[in-house]
Amino acid sequence: MQFLTPPTAKTQVPAEKVDRTYKRLRWQVFIGIFIGYAGYYLLRNNFSIVMPKLIAEGFSKTQLGFAFSAVSIAYGFSKFFSGIISDRSNARIFLPLGLILTALINLAFGFIPALTQSITTMFILLFLIGWFEGMGWPPSGRVITHWYSVSERGSWTSVWNVAHNVGGAAMAPLAVAGIAFFALHITGMKSYTGAFIVPAVLGIIIAIVAYLLIRDTPESQGLPPIEVYKNDYPNEAHKMYEQELTAREILFKYVLNNKWVWLIACANIFVYFVRYGIENWAPAYLTEMRHISLASSSGSYFLYEIAGIPGTIFAGWVSDKLFKGRRGPAGFCFMLLVTVFVLLYWQATNVAMINFALFMIGFLIYGPVMLIGLQALDSVPKKAAGTAAGLTGLFGYLFGSVAANAIMGVIVDNMGWNAGFITVMISCLIAATLFALTWNLRGQEVIKK
Repeated sequence: MQFLTPPTAKTQVPAEKVDRTYKRLRWQVFIGIFIGYAGYYLLRNNFSIVMPKLIAEGFSKTQLGFAFSAVSIAYGFSKFFSGIISDRSNARIFLPLGLILTALINLAFGFIPALTQSITTMFILLFLIGWFEGMGWPPSGRVITHWYSVSERGSWTSVWNVAHNVGGAAMAPLAVAGIAFFALHITGMKSYTGAFIVPAVLGIIIAIVAYLLIRDTPESQGLPPIEVYKNDYPNEAHKMYEQELTAREILFKYVLNNKWVWLIACANIFVYFVRYGIENWAPAYLTEMRHISLASSSGSYFLYEIAGIPGTIFAGWVSDKLFKGRRGPAGFCFMLLVTVFVLLYWQATNVAMINFALFMIGFLIYGPVMLIGLQALDSVPKKAAGTAAGLTGLFGYLFGSVAANAIMGVIVDNMGWNAGFITVMISCLIAATLFALTWNLRGQEVIKK
């Protein structure tokens, strides 16, 4: 299969054209993975927008939380296995393929309303969405590690990572617009199916554009490795690990035997619990407890997502400039501040204060999300980057996000929203502690005092 075989260059770019070609292609591939990954987020959490309407139809929060947890279960496993495949794949094909498959499942949700009438059916389709969604991050990580060197990677990764927020923020108004359009113009279908259809159509268009822009590696384009071009190496020995590694070498030599990858993966559990505990339950919490309309709650959701754009870029700058490439101190500080604003969000009663708290949580939480992925990329050779990121993603989604969907639903149903918020705040503090344990970690080396 073509997407499983990284392409090799047939001709070398002449020396006098290397700099110009590198600069052009670095921007081109960056735009490709940025819009491509934003497209994934147009299609991941649409179900959260329709949950209030499904609750009104008689489904419980526990049932819907269980169904929605399928996305995280599948995504966690898929991100890990897709990471293994992506380390030996062509990112140009792998990323758009996953996006198109995700869009097709969303279209099925939209055009076949009966699919939202059974928890079992919803679980199966949401599982498929989660599996195909897992094909987005690993090829993006592969592109980043091959086209950007270690000393600049924090800033570039932080900018790329706001694709989460661009796609996530655009999803809510697009989904609500789809609901409104179907309510006014389409008969014989439930209006909320529009929340799936409109983003899916746009997602397919984005996948095509991403395919046209992305290139797999500099070497596949006849260019030298990024370390040579930038004279920037990830270790004192200047070892680049340019040879392709076997899956066994990647797993057992560079990933599963790496204590830092395991520590980062554990931190990801609690970061993702906080992220999705707030994000996925915001529409239900705001409509039920603060009596905010679905349209207004989608606006609050939008603020949460859009705030992650400056927050993520700021986190990358802090880790690169203030902490000299160390991601742990930045993650520690950000998670402590998240705790403060989760408390404010919980206690706030007016819309302005609620939106301010959500904005600040979004500003702060996406920094640690990005930093964990970046630490995973930094801590292993670039030929193993997808697998390392996949392992941290497996932990984050399988244990953190699943808990945020399923366990939060059970906690809120049985003990109320207060218990849910306390659980989120405890998770913030545990994540901060785990970040502190990586305080001196930089790249594939530990700073010596």
